[in-house]
Amino acid sequence: MEQRSSIFTPVLIVGCVIIMVSFAVRASFGVFQIPIAEEFGWLRAEFSLAIAIQNLAWGIGQPIFGALAEKIGDRRAIIIGSLVYAVGLVLSANSVSPLEHQAYAWLVGFGIAGSGFGVILAVVGRASSDENRSMSLAIATAAGSAGQVFGAPVAEWMLTFLNWQSVFMVFAAVILLMLLTLPLMRAPVQASKAELEESLGQILVKAFKDPSYTLIFLGFFSCGYQLAFITAHFPAFVTELCGPILAGGVLHNIGITTTSALGAVAISLIGLANIAGTLAAGWAGKRYSKKYLLAGIYTGRTIVAALFILLPITPDSVIVFSIAMGSLWLATVPLTSGLVAHIYGLRYMGTLYGIIFFSHQLGSFLGVWLGGRMYDIYGSYTAVWWIGVGVGAFSAIVHLPIREKRLEGLVTA
Repeated sequence: MEQRSSIFTPVLIVGCVIIMVSFAVRASFGVFQIPIAEEFGWLRAEFSLAIAIQNLAWGIGQPIFGALAEKIGDRRAIIIGSLVYAVGLVLSANSVSPLEHQAYAWLVGFGIAGSGFGVILAVVGRASSDENRSMSLAIATAAGSAGQVFGAPVAEWMLTFLNWQSVFMVFAAVILLMLLTLPLMRAPVQASKAELEESLGQILVKAFKDPSYTLIFLGFFSCGYQLAFITAHFPAFVTELCGPILAGGVLHNIGITTTSALGAVAISLIGLANIAGTLAAGWAGKRYSKKYLLAGIYTGRTIVAALFILLPITPDSVIVFSIAMGSLWLATVPLTSGLVAHIYGLRYMGTLYGIIFFSHQLGSFLGVWLGGRMYDIYGSYTAVWWIGVGVGAFSAIVHLPIREKRLEGLVTA
């Protein structure tokens, strides 16, 4: 029982390492948007489609890896996911056509699914006590933001002395090295005997019949749309809009002298601010209604994005937006996963959250693909930003009717 009273268990620590490495690589792909397009003369939409497919594959793979972890064990599922991730990066590094990048993006996306939130949050949730679960999920989520803090800047730095193909190979090696931490990940089973006897089919039927599960599914869509669009396109967006006004000024004086550097720093700042925002969400999720907290976060995102587009876009406004949006960035994840665990129990949390996460990744696919497609058509990202504002407002509204209590007839601990 002593282990249950401690937040920083080996399971949580290893989970944080895996998520941090996985997300450091994932968050850096936007940095490669311009170098790859310029080398091959591709349209913006072509590499964007590869990233969009990657996000869709992540969403499809998430419930699969969640169920796989429940079937063969968490560590084996993570090993499979990491190997697929590394192979996808190696093949992408050697591809020379948009079709090849888009095909190998399926492997990268499935790899992220096997080493990302769905599997890791489920094992962390099962290894945590009821008292510590909300904060443990928040800490694991914040680790993803820590990866985002250094992922994009490190990729930008490596591109100064390596070509993008070599950077992909380095990332593949790092993904494999993180597996050395897995022997420490041994999660105790904290479901009741009755929960263990309940089949996956039974719990899925009950969840699918519950309107609250549908509302959580729909609400998570905008989170994926906004995050993936910004991660994939914000560096290029900043590079093109802020170039003429970056010369001189405060940012130039502190070493941010190029717009590509500003784009990488913006992604890093989002990740840095999100560490605090996600931990705050974990703290609040233990004390207040999760559905109202989620509605508030989506409302905040909607306001921040709308103001950013309506006001003049300058290097200073980019920094302010990055910090404000970052504080709300992944704060939805511990609250959403915690809500699933609270209503439907721990036994099949990986699969149930994985299905919810598929909605997130449908949004991610649309956000990334629309960003590239509409940029090629209109020469700007403005319409895509406003769609993000609209779906954010929708998510704020649909969380309000959720019934935040254990589902009747569901066997729980």
